[in-house]
Amino acid sequence: MQRRAWMWGVVAMAASLAAGAVHAQSETFPNKPITLIVPYGPGGVTDVIARALGLGMGKALGQNVVVENKAGAAGAMGVVDMLTARPDGYRLTLAPVGIFRQPYIQKVAYDPVRDLTYIATFMTYDFILTVPSDSPIQTVQDYVAWAKKNPGQMSYGTPGKFTANHVAMALLERKTGITLNHAPFKGDAEAINALSGGHITSAIFANSILPQVQAGKVRALATAADHRPEAFANVPTFREAGYEFDVPSPLGIAGPKGMPLDVVKKLDQAIKTAMQDPAFQQVVRNYGIRTDYRDHQAYAAFAKQAFAQEKDIVQGIGLE
Repeated sequence: MQRRAWMWGVVAMAASLAAGAVHAQSETFPNKPITLIVPYGPGGVTDVIARALGLGMGKALGQNVVVENKAGAAGAMGVVDMLTARPDGYRLTLAPVGIFRQPYIQKVAYDPVRDLTYIATFMTYDFILTVPSDSPIQTVQDYVAWAKKNPGQMSYGTPGKFTANHVAMALLERKTGITLNHAPFKGDAEAINALSGGHITSAIFANSILPQVQAGKVRALATAADHRPEAFANVPTFREAGYEFDVPSPLGIAGPKGMPLDVVKKLDQAIKTAMQDPAFQQVVRNYGIRTDYRDHQAYAAFAKQAFAQEKDIVQGIGLE
């Protein structure tokens, strides 16, 4: 009996020491560089704004925030990485809304609600359907009419299968009865090159396409926003064009499950502070990005809601 009591005492002491070590580490957080995974290729708007945000976070935290690109799996590579990352706040990922969709489309190794700690959102994507400037298609109505006459011949590029870009075009197909040819790429930069090179006839981008629109290299036909973004004030939304849908898509930062609350709060505040940093604000202006801050509590609530809603979206449009 005494031996058993002694063993339990050792176990309790070890647990107490471990908890104390975690608490001590969180009190001194951060004391080394932080890695932020961008689950897309370099060069797109997500990569650019993540680097600007990381720079501002680094200033606020007193440590560098290093961006690591891990493209693939429709933006879920960072989430998969979180399954084995230590929950100490030193390895984080961007969390696009596609992570709530994938479990309903294919077998995945993660549960987006159970396996992540949500820290804060900082922007929302706007998705813009575009064609080359020399295309005879002038409006989204022209686009739909041409696709109806030529089933399967209108190709469109996206930064990946099952991304929100893909969802927007699948919704357009469903609303109009057209059949399009999806060409997924590893990121916006590759899709922009393919559109410019004439390898695809159209593409739907996030805000990274704004410089090409402003330079007259591509024509914007419609946006999937709930209202006209300021940067695309002359471009109708799909709803305005007569197609009843939009695709809200906030972007935030998450970490592994089980992160200490004080670390989450420090990171949350750093994100909020970084959003006011001049370098971040410059990228916002350059790409016409809409900022969208939600703290760790609001973001966690959004994650639960989004995961529940995505099931209906996937079943409704039959993504495959």
